[in-house]
Amino acid sequence: MTGMTSTARPFLNRRLAEFGTTIFAEMSALAMSTGSINLGQGFPDTDGPEEIREAAVRALRDGRGNQYPPGPGVPELRTAIAAHQERRYGLSYDPDTEVLVTAGATEAIAATLLALLEPGDEVIAFEPYYDSYAACIAMAGGTRVPVTLRPHEGSFRLDLDELRDAVTDNTRLLLINTPHNPTGTVLTREELTEIAKLAVERDLLVVTDEVYEHLVFDDAEHLPLATFPGMRGRTVTIGSAGKTFSFTGWKVGWVTAPPALISAVRSAKQFLTYVSSGPFQYAVAEALALPDTYFEAFRADMLAKRDVLAAGLTEAGFEVFRPQGTYFITTDIRPLGESDGFAFCRALPERAGVVAIPNAVFYDHREAGAPFVRFAFCKQTEVLEEAAKRLKAAW
Repeated sequence: MTGMTSTARPFLNRRLAEFGTTIFAEMSALAMSTGSINLGQGFPDTDGPEEIREAAVRALRDGRGNQYPPGPGVPELRTAIAAHQERRYGLSYDPDTEVLVTAGATEAIAATLLALLEPGDEVIAFEPYYDSYAACIAMAGGTRVPVTLRPHEGSFRLDLDELRDAVTDNTRLLLINTPHNPTGTVLTREELTEIAKLAVERDLLVVTDEVYEHLVFDDAEHLPLATFPGMRGRTVTIGSAGKTFSFTGWKVGWVTAPPALISAVRSAKQFLTYVSSGPFQYAVAEALALPDTYFEAFRADMLAKRDVLAAGLTEAGFEVFRPQGTYFITTDIRPLGESDGFAFCRALPERAGVVAIPNAVFYDHREAGAPFVRFAFCKQTEVLEEAAKRLKAAW
């Protein structure tokens, strides 16, 4: 082609060649082209608290954050993050040396893995896993080692023996996600105790993605791994405002960890976005100080929505794994006579006017995830009811 550079090598870095366009982009485009209800990508269809939105407007008008904010994040937000960790979990962090604000949890994950990994380092991650984990491990030159969560008595569970067996002399860190996307599993105190013992025994770093910390249901309890014996000094904890306050477009996330780990992560982060979300940082500082009644009402609302969609999916013939956390429901499509999640999700918009995500994209062992499909319930109740009606009518 005229004007194109000729090269024997592909343009895309080979570490990223396996990833291509994300399934979220593909499915969201399908939703747009077919006019379907999009229960694929996990973002709310309504904004969060009005007073927090107004706090962002106030910051803009007052000129706070319109220029580059401080590299570690504005002091008000770092103080609020530290206060949140102390109030909810009894974890004490120094806002100046142990808190780092990032462009959402996605940048926190990227900066952490780029900072802590070298080529050849192995990272153990639970599959199915959030897709950016695999890409960030690859960009850092690390090797991902999946440990599969498997269906057991209505939920997906971790096999601790399999986890122990996955650790080798090359294992650098454990990448833990609880509450877990996409399965909705919340790790128990017993499971986290064993993970902590393993990390201490093998001298491993641990990165915990806890962005759904405020979305736990029924009798589940979110327990930060950093609170367990021997873990505070080796754990990087990742949090985010997007999932808790329903302002996903603001992209405000954070990392809490000991000073040496924060310093390492900041060294990588400064060459990614450098800084971001200036005025929104001030608003999120106010959001984190909201009374417990906000968090309780938020959880109760999402619980009710979970139950609406779970009931609808069950009536439509899916096997439903009722999540203990997050705002996703994983289903098994085999009771519908289907077994290929990719084919099912690509056909679903035309068949039922609904978009979902095939879980297999979150697996290295694609066959293990083949019959599972994920639906998001962070939508208005009437939208969920309409989606359930459409799905029921399609079978």
